[in-house]
Amino acid sequence: MSPHRRTTTAAGYRRIVAKFGTNLLTAGTDALDMETMSALVAQVVRLVDEGREVVVVTSGAIAAGRQKLHAAARRRDIPFRQVLASVGQAQLMQMYDQLFSASGHVVAQTLVSRRDLADRIGYLNARNTLLGLLEMRVVPIVNENDVVAVDEIAGARIGDNDNLSALVANLIDADLLALLTDTGGLYTADPRRSKGAQLIPRVERITKEVEALAGGPDSGRGTGGMVTKLQAAKLATAHGADVYIASGHEPDVLERLARGEHLGTLFPAKASRMESRKRWLRAGLTTRGAIVVDAGAARALLERNKSLLPAGVRDVQGSFKRGDTVNIVVAGADGHAIASGITNYDAADVLAIRGLRSDQIAATLGHEYGAEVVHRNNLVLL
Repeated sequence: MSPHRRTTTAAGYRRIVAKFGTNLLTAGTDALDMETMSALVAQVVRLVDEGREVVVVTSGAIAAGRQKLHAAARRRDIPFRQVLASVGQAQLMQMYDQLFSASGHVVAQTLVSRRDLADRIGYLNARNTLLGLLEMRVVPIVNENDVVAVDEIAGARIGDNDNLSALVANLIDADLLALLTDTGGLYTADPRRSKGAQLIPRVERITKEVEALAGGPDSGRGTGGMVTKLQAAKLATAHGADVYIASGHEPDVLERLARGEHLGTLFPAKASRMESRKRWLRAGLTTRGAIVVDAGAARALLERNKSLLPAGVRDVQGSFKRGDTVNIVVAGADGHAIASGITNYDAADVLAIRGLRSDQIAATLGHEYGAEVVHRNNLVLL
């Protein structure tokens, strides 16, 4: 792992999801373009060295597989594309690993599907894993699991990496979602067909008129287009992230966006991340019960932004499962909740480990899902 120390974050965005599209990574060809990939990776490295956190959502697995197998571009049936994705995913990760390793940085492959994020436990595992990787200054490289994700599996496939990047931004409470493509942003017309097309620098609200400007899906090498980018922007801004659609070929585009420079088209967040997180925890998942804590644990939560450890737990109320949302209340108080969060353990497990040190969890339960009963990343104060 890189020996660099975490530095004070400069002005701009701290937690960033950067989506690299197929047409960007191939530079308009049928093969991955190493010069483009090297430039993008170098920007991510510099941002991480500044103390920022970056998750890369990448396309290009099918293009990499087609390149490796010398496959004909005209064949596009789903089983064959899954073969290409299977071969290409390994090639793509190998390229990212080599590029990041040259600067002393570690990457982690993360394959997800809609099913992973829809399930409570899957959501919790994915969130904790990504945040844990970021905490260790590892760069997650995220892609949809195209090898098993097919349209015939109802509801399992996200369908494009634009929407996947928005889901990831929401998952980790990102400040910025940068959708980097081979065009400069959203235009009044298709700039490849109309010389009079003008860049729209800012979109406050995605209306039907704005959606009409996107036209139909891209017929090029990727699965997305401007339509899916607007879908992603709508999803991410509703959960507290600013979204930019910008050209990945613009010099140092990711760094400039991260530092607050305006490039491409900005879709400003509709709510703060904390407001969005509170809404999600309060309304997105029904509260299943409560964990009763002592005064020391309450102070750690309220004053020091700490996680809830088993040592501070006194009791539980109700029946809940791992991944459920629970309220946190103080023993002897009036029952008013001081926080709400996603529990790492079932109610019975919490009862069994209450009052214990975290290093006693595995010996007591025979398993362990972390040192925290509720991690601070999955908790909001009320």
